[in-house]
Amino acid sequence: MSDTDELANTEAPLLDHLIELRRRLIYCVLALVVTFAGCFYFAKPIFGFLVHPLAAAGQDRLIFTQIFEAFLVQIKVGFFGALMLSFPIIANQLWQFVAPGLYRKEKRALLPFLLATPVLFCAGAAMAYYFAIPVALNFLLGLEGDLGGGVKQEALPAVGNYLDFVMQFIFAFGISFLLPVLLMLLERAGIVTYEQLKGAWRYAVVAAFAIAAVLTPPDIGSQLLLAGPLCALYFLSLIAIKITHRSREKEAAAEAAAGEG
Repeated sequence: MSDTDELANTEAPLLDHLIELRRRLIYCVLALVVTFAGCFYFAKPIFGFLVHPLAAAGQDRLIFTQIFEAFLVQIKVGFFGALMLSFPIIANQLWQFVAPGLYRKEKRALLPFLLATPVLFCAGAAMAYYFAIPVALNFLLGLEGDLGGGVKQEALPAVGNYLDFVMQFIFAFGISFLLPVLLMLLERAGIVTYEQLKGAWRYAVVAAFAIAAVLTPPDIGSQLLLAGPLCALYFLSLIAIKITHRSREKEAAAEAAAGEG
């Protein structure tokens, strides 16, 4: 059966697509609700894990200055954990909705990207937690001390501000590590070519440092921890695109030879 016949067999009226979309969205919402309930119940241990870099940097106290701040932080921690845990389920539901409208070759091409996305995101989040956040905290907390004239500067981080700080780092690094998936998808879609990406490497390096400057504190250490991997991922993406492009050319040549035969 040809790819055209395979796709024709999966055609459905618009109403069926909308019903299917509603079903997939319900599954996604249920996954978020269930994981949120579990993460909210364990909000304190999860937040305890998130504050470990702060304790390792020598800060043993967090404060809250608003009555509801500590409770709102527990909700945000629960939602943060729910997003992390339910992401594979949500991605799978998205794939289940989109896959029937794809050719067999397109399914084979997109599936590796779908599998690589959570792996790369977790790699970026782990780098943020174990390397970037400790470096940033050591720099920022190092600003404590005597300002002169008998005035001392002391760090008293609030629970809400610290959680926002950690989540910003984790999501920034996690999303940044998805750069290879984005570039390879753009190349597969024909929006950019390998030659264009190769010629724009200087702009990519400048953009990586600009992104790092925006998403990280002003110390050079945490900026390099984000800009360095971004540059490395860009060049690794070029290598992967070149390899997959050659593979597609060989497959096309083999199919053409088989057709002529």
